[in-house]
Amino acid sequence: MKDHFPSLSLRNELLKGIKELGFKQPTPIQNKVIPHVLFSKQDLIATAQTGTGKTAAFGLPLLQLTNVANKSIQGLILCPTRELCLQIGKDLSSYSKYLKGINILSVYGGEKIQKQIKNFKKNPQIIVGTPGRTRDLIERKKLFLGNVKRLILDESDEMLSMGFKEDLDIILAETPEEKQTLLFSATMPKEVMRISENYM
Repeated sequence: MKDHFPSLSLRNELLKGIKELGFKQPTPIQNKVIPHVLFSKQDLIATAQTGTGKTAAFGLPLLQLTNVANKSIQGLILCPTRELCLQIGKDLSSYSKYLKGINILSVYGGEKIQKQIKNFKKNPQIIVGTPGRTRDLIERKKLFLGNVKRLILDESDEMLSMGFKEDLDIILAETPEEKQTLLFSATMPKEVMRISENYM
């Protein structure tokens, strides 16, 4: 177990950002996931409850591996609720405070879609989205996922229990076969296993 963040091979800009947020020791999931994403292209399934630090576990390496010179969407994070979507987007912005050129966009229902479409002009490299709004943007030809390198499914069991199965299938079909998929779920019901078998 690494007992401090600098030993996880994170960039100084990210270390500075999380130090300001009061991060001291990596949690068990951060210890496992951060090096895996940084140094392996393999997919990953993790059982993780809320509050275990999983946003930093997938968010920090995702930010580090994003090519800021490339203005296409390289990372997609899907999560079940508007609240979680906003929280993840806010956390990623806080972690990347000192990383220049990173643009993160949160897309979710309950807000006018035109406002979110306008934000695509800023060329986000990371999208955090709820399945319904993400699918809607794909169908309107506003969201192109052909260059996604990393796909994160957060709270997968919640997304499926809320009825997003069809949306997830449509979204995942738009992403390249060659990508890294990270699936986080508090429980592992059959439907979550089906997603992992079909797409990982």
